[in-house]
Amino acid sequence: MVSKVRSWALVCALGAVCALGPACAHPEHDAGKGTAAAPAKEHDATIPPPVTVLDPRDARPKDAADAGEDVRDAAGDATDPSPEAPKGMKLVPGGTFTMGIDVGGQPDERPAHKVTLAPFFLDVTEITHAEYGECVKAGACRAPDAKVISRFGGVFVGPNKPVTGITWGDTRAYCAFRGKRLPREAELERAVRGDDGRRYPWGNEPPTHERTVFQSSKTEDVGTHPLGRGPYGHDDLAGNVWEWMEDMYDPFAYTRPGADRGEPGSCDEILAAQNKLRAEGKQGYTGSNPIPTECERSIRGGAYNYDADGLRSSNRVHHPGTFKLLMTGGRCAKDAR
Repeated sequence: MVSKVRSWALVCALGAVCALGPACAHPEHDAGKGTAAAPAKEHDATIPPPVTVLDPRDARPKDAADAGEDVRDAAGDATDPSPEAPKGMKLVPGGTFTMGIDVGGQPDERPAHKVTLAPFFLDVTEITHAEYGECVKAGACRAPDAKVISRFGGVFVGPNKPVTGITWGDTRAYCAFRGKRLPREAELERAVRGDDGRRYPWGNEPPTHERTVFQSSKTEDVGTHPLGRGPYGHDDLAGNVWEWMEDMYDPFAYTRPGADRGEPGSCDEILAAQNKLRAEGKQGYTGSNPIPTECERSIRGGAYNYDADGLRSSNRVHHPGTFKLLMTGGRCAKDAR
């Protein structure tokens, strides 16, 4: 099986993303806990157009539901009135949905399992340059990395283009500036799959350029593909740019005790799992990439330069949180109660 383009290592092998040599030396990043080594250096990474479409097979903040709460409390009472969404956000209702898949994909997408989440609000669109610029002007955010963005001219820059060239920490700082937070992996998958377990935000039909931005060499303005909206009215949940998640990437997340709440293991547990995979001589649990040696951060949703398989609702990807990528941005979430 051709394996998934998941982390920095294979990207470096392809010579397509790590534009600077040091970026291909696996940097340690600020996981905040565990036994990962020295302080991180930030690296930029870019994909030069015209792009050869990448096949992704090559390559918490406060818990939504406390472990002690029962399923009804976690999902919300169905008779409760829907809270009013803040401007620019839409409600993703609480409930139980199927996360992951049993057939196809990669081992880290298995098994399919039930997850119960509380309701939450999610930005309708990805963070734009104009929105992020307000945070920079206020002194609450660092500017996007000009070296990453400027290499390929203005096609990635515009007030309504999704902001890229920002780290996980930059994206998190922006959401905090807005009084919001980063979404979790389970929340993003819930927003994409809805109650019917769809393969893509719009349903099970294959992606088209009318529905999303994929198999391309550049991003497009957010919210310009209404035919690709998700079940709760969100734009660009698949394609355009990858989106940073709050979660640390855990290859065994779906078999952890917190799987029914969408919770990965701790950094120590993740490192132990990765060491086990390495000791077993496996090249990479999520594809042909070397197994990470640190606690990386999850990204979701596919990007402009990926094919249809990269846009699947269950697809999981990860990078060190210090990476600045031309194809990665984000959107924010907010608790609904």
